[in-house]
Amino acid sequence: MKLFPVFALMIFSGMLNAQPAMEQLKAAMSRMEKDEQFIHASISLFVVDAKTGQVVFEKDAQRGLAPASTQKVITSVSAFELLGQAYRYNTTVGFTGSIAEQQLNGDLVITGSGDPTLGSWRWTATSENKILDNILTALKQKNIRQVNGVVTTNLRHWETQSTARGWTWEDMGNYYGAGARAVNWHENQYDLVLAPGKVIGDDVKIVKTVPSIQGLVELNSELKTAGAGTGDNAVIYLPEYGTVGYVRGTVPTGKQTFTIKGSIPVPHVVMEKSIRDMMAENDIKMISPANTTGPVGASIAKHESVTLLEIASPSLDSINYWFLRESVNLFGEAFVKTIALKQKGFAATDSGLAIIRYFWSSRGIQKSALNIIDGSGLSPANRTTTHALVTVMQYAKDKSWYPAFYHALPLMNGIKMKSGYISGVRSYTGYIKSAKGQEYTFAFIVNNFSGSAGSVREKMWKLLDILK
Repeated sequence: MKLFPVFALMIFSGMLNAQPAMEQLKAAMSRMEKDEQFIHASISLFVVDAKTGQVVFEKDAQRGLAPASTQKVITSVSAFELLGQAYRYNTTVGFTGSIAEQQLNGDLVITGSGDPTLGSWRWTATSENKILDNILTALKQKNIRQVNGVVTTNLRHWETQSTARGWTWEDMGNYYGAGARAVNWHENQYDLVLAPGKVIGDDVKIVKTVPSIQGLVELNSELKTAGAGTGDNAVIYLPEYGTVGYVRGTVPTGKQTFTIKGSIPVPHVVMEKSIRDMMAENDIKMISPANTTGPVGASIAKHESVTLLEIASPSLDSINYWFLRESVNLFGEAFVKTIALKQKGFAATDSGLAIIRYFWSSRGIQKSALNIIDGSGLSPANRTTTHALVTVMQYAKDKSWYPAFYHALPLMNGIKMKSGYISGVRSYTGYIKSAKGQEYTFAFIVNNFSGSAGSVREKMWKLLDILK
């Protein structure tokens, strides 16, 4: 009973400290709503005392808005809870048939588990060269000098649709629109090297792609050369599993080459090709059956395989670091599908999201407040509330994995927070500690603003500065 007055005093003290911030936020929000950029905008801000959960400020906190990449914190925290901080993906390289006289009379089979880090440059152990070296070592250990079969991929237990519903045609062909598959490679992206013209209005030529997707995709450049310093205004239009794509927009003059990044439509096929090329470079022959139907048709394993090599991914907390810090959409989509695979035995986005909504429904967030259709926030059709975002951020604070989650949040404007940006949307959610030691958890979303996204960012940051 003696603790009660102390606790009550803490609450009362918190209320007193919150009053000035509340009044300042109220005045700042009033000014913001009158700003010409926000005349037709929807604005939501929810701020709580991080220690007590007491509401400091609320503006339309239950209004469903497009959150953009701040939605990633929902996927991140859900993955920590439903998969575990130490979770690792496991990819198996195996073979069918038998080995005799230095020959494998069968196929090499890659069985994926959805690992989004295979061939990624972010970790030494996952790099393309390291993975290929490990496969080469495994072949040499079995003394295999010839493969009388194909390199093929086991894509079972994973839905064929890699990109989430609601992603736009403008996004899917570009690196940030890479979907999650059973077998991913090089983060499912390639560099498209371009040759701009010397004069504004000149055609832009395609030089090459790295890794090569030659023979898989026919890319057509409709790009034009723009003035020096105008930046990357190019868009690659190519659907998943597409074979013909178009590159439109502009890139600047002034450089011999200019590189943009695209989404590989069939990453498992590119991985298979990388393995075949590695074998050829190391004098391991491949004699494919006469009835092989081509790279895509050969990419479905028909038989169970004997394990030759197992490839473990980095732990989930390490993957999550890049998911939040660099906003890698692929990692979030992989997390959602993996949650479904773990609980339902089949990797599908809709199933994973249903599990996530159910998880949060018993933790203070109504299912209708998480009207989400992907794991990354890329779809403009996503809707969530600032109340839901703050609830998730507050939930994370008491968990053993919180230090890893907090560390992954970017530091912007002196605030540990995740940002979000798609057309017409700016959003932030995170944690603020004031100069007086007061701690806040907040979420801030603006939809349908006009004018410069950069100036919207500055105005939102200025309002958040009140809490510092």
